Amino acid sequence: MAAIHFLVFVALTVLSLSLLLPVARANSRVTRSTRFAGACLTRISVLSDACDSQTYHGYHLARDLGNSNLSGHLVPELGKLEYLQYLELYKNKIQGSIPVELGNLKSLISLDLYNNNISGRIPPSLGNLKSLVFLRLNDNQLNGPIPKSLASISTLKVVDVSNNNLCGPIPTTGSFEHIPLNNFENNPRLEGPELQGLASYDTNCS
Repeated sequence: MAAIHFLVFVALTVLSLSLLLPVARANSRVTRSTRFAGACLTRISVLSDACDSQTYHGYHLARDLGNSNLSGHLVPELGKLEYLQYLELYKNKIQGSIPVELGNLKSLISLDLYNNNISGRIPPSLGNLKSLVFLRLNDNQLNGPIPKSLASISTLKVVDVSNNNLCGPIPTTGSFEHIPLNNFENNPRLEGPELQGLASYDTNCS
């Protein structure tokens, strides 16, 4: 059943790229997505080959599937969409964890997964997203610490992880210097802003 959910989720995502082409043409964030979507559709039965980024060098893609009543899990194969710039899957019914492979999306500008049922930890691999500007993971069931690697993303302007079950200190260096504290609220186990040199990063956090 889990495998079916994975396949359906990816199929819905890729199919939407094709069906929403008129909207995509009106949106300057998306270019030349038709052939990419078509190729993915013809190969969707083999998820490991679903998206060959070497073949589609230079494609700039945006995928807004927010509030689309999607369910299932985020599949690791999403990490192969290395030219994806916007991944908008907010306000759905997505479960499971955030794949570490999303850290391979080096062109990603916005990752919006808020208002789902996503659990597990925030992968430290997201710190590899050096083009990321918006990271909104609020209103899920995430636990564990806020990865310190995120503070090294110099482009990051918006972070919202409120309404989860995160723990440990709140980062205060790098890109987190200007993130308002209310973007971390309603995480009962968060210990407040990190005190540099006075406490280890993962104190009492597991």
